[in-house]
Amino acid sequence: MSEGRPPNRLRVVLGWGLLVLGLAVFVVRLQHEGPYAFPRRGNLFGGLGAIAVGTLLVATVTPQILRWIALAASPFVLFSGTYAILSELEEVISLYATHESGSAAELRLWIVDDANGAWLGMPKTKAVAHALDGEPIRMLRQGETRCVVPVLFEDRPTVEAMHALKMEKYAVARIASAIGAYPATPPATSVALRLDDCPAAP
Repeated sequence: MSEGRPPNRLRVVLGWGLLVLGLAVFVVRLQHEGPYAFPRRGNLFGGLGAIAVGTLLVATVTPQILRWIALAASPFVLFSGTYAILSELEEVISLYATHESGSAAELRLWIVDDANGAWLGMPKTKAVAHALDGEPIRMLRQGETRCVVPVLFEDRPTVEAMHALKMEKYAVARIASAIGAYPATPPATSVALRLDDCPAAP
């Protein structure tokens, strides 16, 4: 092995691992019933980034400088890809909303239930940007699409109760919280959204 060259075995193992990780970002979503929810933004970056970096590491024709760049980028795509997979391992719903810019948005979210109905949590800015307070929207849950009306709650007892239900339901949230990657208590900017059924047509 020449000086300054990354170890071949480690590089190839890492490369194949990233390729599998990148593909898993797309495959894990197949477990959810209903239309396929294509990864977006950070999740898409994690999947495509892992595939691209993995390809550079395993390809025999990759220039040495690109291999070093790929090795340097591997921790970032590893984190993004792992997050994208873990966030889809348990129940996830889709809200088909409209962003304030006018563009259609599919929001992938964790959901919890109590005696009063189904609940979501998110930053208030995100809820406001997608008009998630009183306007009917479509929700896809367990393969069924139905109309719901989000009702926004800002009071801390409600927000904290919803977050506690989320921590109880999602093992990924508990694991991420234990390593500091997910808040054990909701941030001050968080709100809770109760999803009421749309009124029946007269």
